[in-house]
Amino acid sequence: QVQLVESGGGLVQAGGSLRLSCAASGRAFSGYAMAWFRQAPGKEREFVATISASGESTYYASSVKGRFAISRVNVKNTAYLQMNSLKSEDTAVYFCAATRTPYTLVGVTFYDYWGQGTQVTVSS
Repeated sequence: QVQLVESGGGLVQAGGSLRLSCAASGRAFSGYAMAWFRQAPGKEREFVATISASGESTYYASSVKGRFAISRVNVKNTAYLQMNSLKSEDTAVYFCAATRTPYTLVGVTFYDYWGQGTQVTVSS
């Protein structure tokens, strides 16, 4: 069993930056791919970014590519999402997720463990 706890959300002006963290419990963290998803009010949860278990492969949604960067430090059991050049449309609750495979995956249904979410609000 893996427990995920996100932190780092908050209120930021458009054009600003935030770094989200996802702390994981459990010794299997280094074998699991990780991802970030987000959900805005009245919308479905959407994929943001994913990273393989080794950290060698990443993949991004087109809406954040070039602005966001996903990373992980396996010895710390932590994944990160660096968000730069934030826009009002990035406002959402951000969730980290883990899947019991080492490969990058995009779909919500592939992920087995989820955090409780952290709110990101971008003011214009």
